[in-house]
Amino acid sequence: MAVGSLPVHAPQRFQALPFPQTRRDYTFSCFIGSSSVVSLWKHHSMAVCSQAKRGWPKVDEVASSSDLNFEAPLRIVEYPDPLLRARNKRIDRFDENLKKLVDEMFDIMYKTDGIGLSAPQVGINVQLMVFNPVGERGGGEEIVLVNPRVSKYAKKMVLFNEGCLSFPGIYADVERPQSVKIDARDIGGARYTVNLSGLPARIFQHEYDHLQGVLFFDRMTEEVLDSIRGQLKALEKKYEDKTGRPSPERVEARKGKRVASGFGKP
Repeated sequence: MAVGSLPVHAPQRFQALPFPQTRRDYTFSCFIGSSSVVSLWKHHSMAVCSQAKRGWPKVDEVASSSDLNFEAPLRIVEYPDPLLRARNKRIDRFDENLKKLVDEMFDIMYKTDGIGLSAPQVGINVQLMVFNPVGERGGGEEIVLVNPRVSKYAKKMVLFNEGCLSFPGIYADVERPQSVKIDARDIGGARYTVNLSGLPARIFQHEYDHLQGVLFFDRMTEEVLDSIRGQLKALEKKYEDKTGRPSPERVEARKGKRVASGFGKP
């Protein structure tokens, strides 16, 4: 399965846990096996100790009706499409159109064997993400996060192998904080706070990066990036062959430009 995109057939890769909709402050942790996920839900304060990185971009611009227009079926936007780097606007319309968009995002997520997806990955530049830990319609719990923000994150960093639907077939190690505390709105516009740790925290961070225009290879070490550089170049050429335009970015130009630990752009 994929978190923002991980394929289902890849054992030991991310799987997410659902956020409950009836409570407003949780910490999540889980154990993952090659074929199942066992979750522990604990209602207690999370030990996060690092304030969110100063200077990460604030989202002030509000999405208009036209920003939320879409045509079904949606398609996955692949690197290096500039839509993956565009600024994503805040949502303040919690209407039937938003619900339809969410339904379509879940639909394409399931069809591409994903368990998580952000709006810019389907070409809609707004602050919205969806996921389902099971990755099958009718199974698990479908989670929607609107306008999520990070208030705190842990100092402890964890290395994990990630993949992304916008980077088909590419997997590599990314280091991220072990836990985070976030504020968000649900599909109806209600505000809530949630503490995440372990895999749920990682999944959220992967999707949240998409909402900030940050891609998972931005956070890789130069050594890890070298291991997938050829695959990224192949995607750049695929884009050029398909569009007839030069790639809007090149991985070769990103040497030494790794995003700092934390959230948002450097």
